[in-house]
Amino acid sequence: MSAPDPRDSDTDVADAVPTPPSPPSPPSPPSPPSPSVAAEGVLSRPYRALSIGVVSVVLLIAFEATAVGTAMPVAARELHGVSLYAFAFSGYFTTSLFGMVLAGQWADRRGPLGPLTTGIAGFAAGLLLSGTAGTMWMFILGRAVQGLGGGLVIVALYVVVGRAYPEPLRPAIMAGFAAGWVVPSIVGPLAAGAVTEHLGWRWVFLGIPVLVVLPLALALPQIRRRAAGPTTAAATAATDGPGDSGRRRLRLALALSLGAALLQYAAQDLRWLSLLPGLAGAALLVPAARGLLPHGTWRAARGLPSVVLLRGVAAGSFMAAESFVPLMLVTQRGLSPTLAGFSLAAGGGTWAIGSWVQSRPRLEPYRERLGTVGMALVAAAVGAAPSVLLNAMPAWTVAVAWAFGCFGMGLVLSSTSVLLLKLSAPEEAGANSAALQISDGLSSVLLLAAGGAAFAALGGGSVTAHTAADATTGAHPAAFAAVFLPMAAVALAGVWVTRRLRTQLR
Repeated sequence: MSAPDPRDSDTDVADAVPTPPSPPSPPSPPSPPSPSVAAEGVLSRPYRALSIGVVSVVLLIAFEATAVGTAMPVAARELHGVSLYAFAFSGYFTTSLFGMVLAGQWADRRGPLGPLTTGIAGFAAGLLLSGTAGTMWMFILGRAVQGLGGGLVIVALYVVVGRAYPEPLRPAIMAGFAAGWVVPSIVGPLAAGAVTEHLGWRWVFLGIPVLVVLPLALALPQIRRRAAGPTTAAATAATDGPGDSGRRRLRLALALSLGAALLQYAAQDLRWLSLLPGLAGAALLVPAARGLLPHGTWRAARGLPSVVLLRGVAAGSFMAAESFVPLMLVTQRGLSPTLAGFSLAAGGGTWAIGSWVQSRPRLEPYRERLGTVGMALVAAAVGAAPSVLLNAMPAWTVAVAWAFGCFGMGLVLSSTSVLLLKLSAPEEAGANSAALQISDGLSSVLLLAAGGAAFAALGGGSVTAHTAADATTGAHPAAFAAVFLPMAAVALAGVWVTRRLRTQLR
């Protein structure tokens, strides 16, 4: 879930909408759209305001997600919190785990309007907290609030799609969501770098809440009219019983988030006393994860469990490494935040190309091989990134490597979604989709915590800008190598996992 990644969250719809799907029946429902209206497109008059509104919300969330990595090195240095650098990323992923499960339960029982508005308000509040923070811990708290809001928003948006759009229009609006991530992936790091240099890193966070007002004004009236209220199945469930299964999933999600947070704290505070919160976190996290993930995931059982595991291995290793790329370029090679952000800019385009390539019908028989190729590219990119710690290696090496790595991620993440649905019975699609996203987010949290611990243990907390004036001093390059090389090994293990996908698919 990186936070978990919405570029690939088409499978979240099944988690949030009852299976098998049925037309929504909120109180006093409007008449279903006629085929002629459905054929007009997502930008026709009945859907124009809703479509522009929801895609704009995705666009702004995507811009923040891609921009934060560029501003983070400067923010961490000014707040004297470089040793807590990993927390600023993993804190977002931790709370989003709970937010996604909560949004699914809330939207099914009461409709998506509540979790959507609450999530946007929480996301904006988190941005304001981070942008005005005077200490690194307050900054991290803001990121955690953002994560909770982001988890609510993403799932709620996909529930809106399932309810407000007729089936023929859903692929088009999903394409709009994907497009909403491509442009920020390319432009976001550059824009954030320019803002950070000329206005200050705080404006990367403070400027976005104002921009959310317009898309909300467009979308909320349409959501209230088309998608408010519970579905028929949810209303029936509410009268039949208290929803023990839903409450159990919320308890497990809460235990998962709390356990992940305790493990992150223990990983960053490298003292013997930290073993206590670490053990408490493991005691909460392990049984919760076992209850939310398919049986056999941890041992890479063939078929569905390996698909879920592969998603976590790919997302966690790549996102944990990516979080440290701008910091490495700023502190070790003296790049400006704008140039450091540029190293990630091309990845948005190659990620989209990878997703497009795996969708070609003639490549369908080779889907598992595409996963193998993708993970090999990810491992190579992560392993090549720390080569720029050598002054003889051009800094643009990272940009090239990351473009290939993002292409591999486009192949792998999209393929895991396709394989998951292929291996899921209709009545299991929701639970399995949730497991895929949990694997994504949980792996990102745990590997960020591990990378952050290694970074802090080798003196990463004291890094300073590496400029021409101090080019001979270097600032703890081993701390960065201790992040990237283990993540490359994890990605390489993912190549083996891809070979566990095949037997049950033939």
